[in-house]
Amino acid sequence: MFSDELLNQLAQELDTSEKTRQQIEHFSKRFPDMTVADGYRVARTWVRQQIAAGRKVIGHKIGLTSRAMQISSQIDEPDYGTLLDSMLYTATPGEVLDIPADRFIAPRVEVELAFVLKAPLRGPGLEGGKQITLDDVLAATDYVTPAIEIIDSRIEQFDRHTKAMRKVFDTISDNAANAGIVIGADRAAPQALDLPWCGAILRLNGAVEETGLAAGVQGHPAIGVAWLANKLAPWGESLEAGQIVLAGSFTRPVPAKPRDVFEADYGPLGTLRFRLV
Repeated sequence: MFSDELLNQLAQELDTSEKTRQQIEHFSKRFPDMTVADGYRVARTWVRQQIAAGRKVIGHKIGLTSRAMQISSQIDEPDYGTLLDSMLYTATPGEVLDIPADRFIAPRVEVELAFVLKAPLRGPGLEGGKQITLDDVLAATDYVTPAIEIIDSRIEQFDRHTKAMRKVFDTISDNAANAGIVIGADRAAPQALDLPWCGAILRLNGAVEETGLAAGVQGHPAIGVAWLANKLAPWGESLEAGQIVLAGSFTRPVPAKPRDVFEADYGPLGTLRFRLV
């Protein structure tokens, strides 16, 4: 287990990487005995440092929701990270939202659904907690809305010397690669939607880059939200009313660069448009 001193050091390295836009080498290379739990401890330490600097927690994200991504990462479950207020961008319908490109290092765009909660979800072992189910998630959700996640890599994807790919411990340490979230399309009660059949078309500079259905997220996007509530419980944490939960991408990550214009068309749920400037 990493010491508190080491956790603070690694979290500070992530913070410096974000501010300077200079990627750092794999933690898993420096610490070959690193575990998944160590990765989450690094991420939690980083979040505490961000809160101390004035940022606020607005929710959580779930990643690695597809079976293919889990196999490539050599794990058998998703991962998760924390959403902060500094990551949130709200688009206005009909307009193209400008997002500063210098906020990111190597940004990529993913298409998701966001669950905004009206009631807490507390997993087993917490006061008033229980094993959370898909139905519990739907009952606790105020509304579902389209969301774009902008993922980034403060830890380099490929080792600069060996070209070896980073391990899941590195991605988890890096707040599950989360860096931004775009919302602002229509809202709907989860009971009013056939959630697995919610889909989107992602266009990059006018060309269709990706299409997908929310069924690609473990068969139903609420499954991951229930998983997360149960997974947070052993850490003494829960999903709270008012929080945003990104349920996981149902398209592959699309690299983004300055002046790129993205349009995510969710059909009846509206469209998100933004560009990096």
